[in-house]
Amino acid sequence: MDVHRCRFVPYPPSAINALAFSHPSSLATSSKGLPTLRLAIGRANGDIEIWNPLRGAWHHESTFRGGKDRSIEGLVWTHDPEEQDKKGLKVPGKLRLYSIGYSSAVTEWDLGSGLPIRHASGNYGELWCIAAQPRLPSTEKKTSNISNGNKEDDIEYQSLAVGCADGSIVLFSTAEGDLKFERALTRPAKKKARVLSITWQSRHIVITGHADSTIRIFDIRNGQQIRSMSLGAGPEGGPKEILVWSVKCMVDGTIVSGDSTGTVSFWDAKLYSRLQRITSHKADVLDLAVSVDGEAVFSGSMDRRTTLYRRTVGSRPGEKRRWVEIAHQRFHSHDVKAMATFETKGISILASGGLDTTPIIVPIREYGKEHHRTLSCLPQKPPVCSAPKKRLLVSWWDREVSLWRIATSLQTLVESNEYEDPSLSPTRRLMAKVLIQGEESITSADIVQDGSLLVVATLSTIKVFRLKAKNDSTIGLRKIELPSELHGIGAKIIQWSPDGKWLLSITSNNKVQAIRVAGWADSKKGPHFLPQIVNLKRLPRKALQFNYLNGSLGAYNRSISCVAFSADSRVLVVGDLSGHLDTWVLEGHEDLTQDPPITRTSNDNSSSLSSSSSSSDESDESDAEHHPTLVYAQHWKRNPTAHLIPKLPSAALIMSFRPTKPTSISPEGLTNGNGHLHPTRYNPYPHSHDLPTGEDRLFIVTAEHQFYEINILAGKISDWSRRNPTSALPKEFRSIRDRAMGCIWDVAPSSSPNPDRQRMWLYGNTWLWMFDLAQDLPRPDHDENDESGGDKPQVGEFSQTRKRRREKAARKKSINLSMDHDDDSHARLGEKERDTGAGSRIPAHELVTGVGRKMRKTIGAKGADASFVKLGRDVSDESEAEDDEEEEEDEDDQALMKLRRGGDVAMVDGHGNGTDEPDEKTPGEIRVGPPFWGTFKYRPILGIVPIGGREDDEDDDSREGTDGERRGRRRAVEVALVERPMFDVDLPERFYGDQEWSEKKDADVRL
Repeated sequence: MDVHRCRFVPYPPSAINALAFSHPSSLATSSKGLPTLRLAIGRANGDIEIWNPLRGAWHHESTFRGGKDRSIEGLVWTHDPEEQDKKGLKVPGKLRLYSIGYSSAVTEWDLGSGLPIRHASGNYGELWCIAAQPRLPSTEKKTSNISNGNKEDDIEYQSLAVGCADGSIVLFSTAEGDLKFERALTRPAKKKARVLSITWQSRHIVITGHADSTIRIFDIRNGQQIRSMSLGAGPEGGPKEILVWSVKCMVDGTIVSGDSTGTVSFWDAKLYSRLQRITSHKADVLDLAVSVDGEAVFSGSMDRRTTLYRRTVGSRPGEKRRWVEIAHQRFHSHDVKAMATFETKGISILASGGLDTTPIIVPIREYGKEHHRTLSCLPQKPPVCSAPKKRLLVSWWDREVSLWRIATSLQTLVESNEYEDPSLSPTRRLMAKVLIQGEESITSADIVQDGSLLVVATLSTIKVFRLKAKNDSTIGLRKIELPSELHGIGAKIIQWSPDGKWLLSITSNNKVQAIRVAGWADSKKGPHFLPQIVNLKRLPRKALQFNYLNGSLGAYNRSISCVAFSADSRVLVVGDLSGHLDTWVLEGHEDLTQDPPITRTSNDNSSSLSSSSSSSDESDESDAEHHPTLVYAQHWKRNPTAHLIPKLPSAALIMSFRPTKPTSISPEGLTNGNGHLHPTRYNPYPHSHDLPTGEDRLFIVTAEHQFYEINILAGKISDWSRRNPTSALPKEFRSIRDRAMGCIWDVAPSSSPNPDRQRMWLYGNTWLWMFDLAQDLPRPDHDENDESGGDKPQVGEFSQTRKRRREKAARKKSINLSMDHDDDSHARLGEKERDTGAGSRIPAHELVTGVGRKMRKTIGAKGADASFVKLGRDVSDESEAEDDEEEEEDEDDQALMKLRRGGDVAMVDGHGNGTDEPDEKTPGEIRVGPPFWGTFKYRPILGIVPIGGREDDEDDDSREGTDGERRGRRRAVEVALVERPMFDVDLPERFYGDQEWSEKKDADVRL
């Protein structure tokens, strides 16, 4: 594979201004997170990213696009109270997301569509901060319903408290699924001190931090100010007023504040007096985060440091516990602006972000014992695509689209005797730039493989352009009109079929629409769209059943995240965030002699997510079957085996069909693909009912990096996938934490020396891996401590795995109590590493912080029974059970893999030879390459797209003076690997401390 490393593609990541978890922390919640737990990240360009922690996998699920002059300055979640359905069963309350940003309005977002639902504003200044009222505990709900106190206690909905630039504090109500202004706690004073931070001490007490060196406490029941706490005058030689950038409350009511002097202050919960202050930063403390047990506090500052504080244990009885600075570290390369925490029994993490655009996940309970985790600041879906036949690379960001032409590689020019001095022609050239009118950012874009049509979509509009080269350095664009039904309707995903005849649109409401392109052979009129839009119906699915206490995300889990066309453009698959797949096939053969389709009236234009009854859905489906929308004697219909396709355990990150050449569908004896079909009075548009016969194997990579290959037309797992479960993947690949972003196929042509090669190149933000699907993956390594001598279980021996599992658990227990082993022993055993949701565990020999981690326990006077006991945290029984279940699943997969491969057969060279060593190469035999390969040498990868190779060399076999080996090399896939390293991103000038002379000098040199 020939790789062009590109760093000229513009894509500036945006700063992180706000972070918010969908659920509050609770040590009563077991396991690693909740099924509905999400992290919302607000950026300075108006985008909101939704991340799923996914038991430590951290999947970037979706992005709500912003627009021109928009910014997200605050985010909060609320959880509506539970309701009862008609049967009297409890229905989980809905999780709702709100934002503020440089305006006087609070915006609520629709999680399913990614669009704002409603806005609430009033006669007050710009909103600077926002906080959600704590939920009413379930133990107090019954009491509050029968109490005779204030009516406020009877409201189970959460109110929103907002601080404004003019000093006013406003409450918004979220009752009954609405968002409206409730009342103002305070009105602007003469001084008009900005409200910079706000939090709730309880359901009735609001605490605010102001720009006039004060912290104020209000009671929302009577609207009175309880107390005003002063931080005093500013530092000598600096501003007179201290800015209180952040206030937080602990579980015991203790107030913590961070201000512009770099000081973190602790205040008494009842007397509202300052208990202690610690000046640990050289610049402003911009945000704070507290642990669920109130024993740890984190502060983030402009000096780039994240500092941890803990309470000390008094050395004498009755001595007050004081706060001390435990450690600090520069996880970020710029200001730390936002922080949020979430903790349960199995997960304990701090999320932080700032001007360096990168989210950081830091462990709380295991701080210093686990690595931190750096999430990608680049999008999960690459904002690049290509037209390989024209060597065009398309990139987009915000409202701008750029078209680049990549020069032919130097090796190809030399082999084809077309070499010229590379200095005479640039390696790339900007051919065109498109600026989309309006204020909304681009959600998706795509280009036809031959580079003739370009489509760009926002959430409110779709624009299609015809491309035509004016000269070697410029491409002209001409807009093509869309059907009238698409006017004013945007899309979140837009994609061309491989043959360029169909345009697929996924609307914000997750409707699936297909539009036919015609007129390719018409030199005068050119390509145009037919007026008929084909609406594809998705299978009705039952809502995922979660604990009603965890809340519901509504239709969010049914949001479409992936689409894929087969190589012959006759099979279409879409996948949603819940793991369901919907498939359609294009029935019949194309007949261009038929007239364009007549618009058929349909009484169902609603989304598949609507709440219509099942009887109406069945009637609509039967109507579509009896009166299909024919487009040149073809029509899209639901895959007959769609109900057989299994649900994925997690959302699909990548879906791609194997790019095998399609079979011919117009044999001799057929006229226009439809022989023996003639129009009649009762059937003016005859069509064939033949289904596609081309390649239907769909390769899928899920959010948990599980591999599946499905025969879509057969509705079952493919043979390769059955022989190669996820447990057969290399350990090095399974240990990768950055999620996969895309894939590139490298399938050898028939003239290649190795025609059976079917390589798939997977890539993520920091890695690139190759898997050859023409051969099976090597078997997993044997367990060195296995008493069975390393033999794998055969038929009838599956019961032995339970015995080995018990023996393995006993060995782990003895290791934990042994003084001859350290914390690295679990890695040598091959057991799965446990973490609290951030990075992996730090080996004992690499630990640099903390005190002793073992104690010597003696039994008896002489200490003959002495042993070392680890002082680390105890893993809950539920976490142990989860790990045992995963290990059992892996062992079952390996046992099934053995049976499906035909016993104890090694697949080293793609063929079973019964031994672990490959046979010697015989004359005329073609030795295949390795089954997998990986590298981490590239900078942060924005995307990889095919840019040439066999796609633009269709007639290589006819060229004179080339042999088969040279043709095979030249016809290898050629790609553009777009890198976006952070040192190329323009960031504001950052703060440098007193001991950072060398770093500041290097920065000045770069400028």
